[in-house]
Amino acid sequence: MSQETIQMLMDMGFQKEKAEKSVSMTGNQGVEPAMEWLLAHSDEMEPSTSQASSAPNTTSETSTSSSLVAKSYKCEDCKKIFSDTSALEYHAMKSGHSNFSESTEEKKPLTEEEKKEQMKKLEERLKEKRKEREAKEKEEELEREKVRIRSGKEILAAKKKLEDENIKKMMNERKREKLEEKIARDRVKAQIEADKLARKKLFGHASGQEQPKEVLPLAAISPQKQLKNYTEAKLQIRLTNGQTIIQTFNAKEVLAAVRVYIELHRSDGDAPFCLMTSFPRKVFSIDDYEKPLDQLGLVPSAVIILTKTPQ
Repeated sequence: MSQETIQMLMDMGFQKEKAEKSVSMTGNQGVEPAMEWLLAHSDEMEPSTSQASSAPNTTSETSTSSSLVAKSYKCEDCKKIFSDTSALEYHAMKSGHSNFSESTEEKKPLTEEEKKEQMKKLEERLKEKRKEREAKEKEEELEREKVRIRSGKEILAAKKKLEDENIKKMMNERKREKLEEKIARDRVKAQIEADKLARKKLFGHASGQEQPKEVLPLAAISPQKQLKNYTEAKLQIRLTNGQTIIQTFNAKEVLAAVRVYIELHRSDGDAPFCLMTSFPRKVFSIDDYEKPLDQLGLVPSAVIILTKTPQ
């Protein structure tokens, strides 16, 4: 049991028995719980004096000698009176005083007015203690909130860093994919150019062998012989960025096949487009995409122009 707590309660005017009981009943948790217990049980009776009254009568000689027995202890340094050695030892430890003596002077109990005044001081002290405790709890809660905010900011910063890293990784991956796509397109273009050169050499050699047979007087050629049945259509496709694609198609292929080829090999982006010719000027409609190239007048060769679809 804490002697310091008991002495503080005794200094406030409480009897030692009640002080010890309050400390015991509150589990030795300090002055404040003990004071609250005393306030709650302030109307209880003082310890019974039946033991003193039931003591056997002594002789006059014994009564005379008992009056000389020490009833308290006195500090000669500050003249303060203590009811027992525990209180005396606590005072010596707290104040550093060392001059004590036994005294026949009995420590006077508090009057009702003194008790009320002491109780008032006790209540005020309890209020102050509560305020201090509430202020401390509020400060601790504020500190915990600061820690939560700081932790939240750290979590957000870590999350943003992870998102930035993921975005950077995605951008690098996209760049790599675009580079691979460009390499693939360049490879296809190179193959197309190689095919064009091979066809040009083949067709040029064949036309060179047949050229002597075609040299005839203009008047001798009949209208029926001038009409040729073309099997191919050589198209020069002009993109929206000014670049051109040259490709040869079967004369019986529909215009939709040309559009698919353009979508696969164009280098001007992926914006929607329409097809047209300038000589004669004609904008191809949806129905025209199902017609073969020879019916559309695109044989043996023609220039097709891409135009952006109006938004």
